[in-house]
Amino acid sequence: MNHDAHLELASLLHRLGELLAEITAHQPPTIPEPRQSPERTLLTVEEAANRLGISRTRAYALISRGDLESIRIGRLRRVPTSAIAEFARRLTTYPHAA
Repeated sequence: MNHDAHLELASLLHRLGELLAEITAHQPPTIPEPRQSPERTLLTVEEAANRLGISRTRAYALISRGDLESIRIGRLRRVPTSAIAEFARRLTTYPHAA
């Protein structure tokens, strides 16, 4: 690239910078909307306990007794969100079930 081409390129880049500055000066900065993550189907035992308002130890006890459904994925134990709703429904139907 020769000297004249370098000068022309530098001039064009400078003008592009000026145009971008003009455009952004007239527009308020846009803040991207936070993305909503989809509702999770499986929760950790601790997350399930938090949703139920009980301790993690109590949640494990409910799982051991079969009162709260859970599944194993490899070495991980997860509680389906539907199991939390079912457990709460049973408590409202039969208050002494847990």
